[in-house]
Amino acid sequence: MPAESPAQSRKPAAPQLTDTRLRKHADYQRVYREGKRQSLPLMTYFFAARRLQDPVGVSSASIATAPCSIQVPLGPRVGLTAGRVLGNAVARNRIKRRMRQAIQHQQMELTADVDVVLHPRRTVLQAEFSQIEREVLRAFRAIQAALATTRTTDLPHGH
Repeated sequence: MPAESPAQSRKPAAPQLTDTRLRKHADYQRVYREGKRQSLPLMTYFFAARRLQDPVGVSSASIATAPCSIQVPLGPRVGLTAGRVLGNAVARNRIKRRMRQAIQHQQMELTADVDVVLHPRRTVLQAEFSQIEREVLRAFRAIQAALATTRTTDLPHGH
């Protein structure tokens, strides 16, 4: 049997159905500009609901020239920031690892089409992991509640 070349033996990457991370600078800026801000002892968080007409990661200038195949991902997307004020690279990376793990454990609590940006505080380094998880859970539940409240008040009267 002839040996397959590495290019032939590779399987195509499985398409990712939903991307749960906020990646583009324009998306972060939209959340800061249009969203709400809340503070907790270990973090500050910003959130903004995504509407169907919001092209994700596309600037308004490029919308006119872009083809109509822009896909809006469903479900929540979470972004994380760790600026230099949090410490050196080792400290920032440790903060991000701890936060990403807590986000992963609590992600199922967040079901709405929303973009969230978390700004951890330096105290995340000394906090117990269970406390970080509780704070992330508290933030996600508050976001869900706030979005549920705005959706019910946005409904036309009589429905």
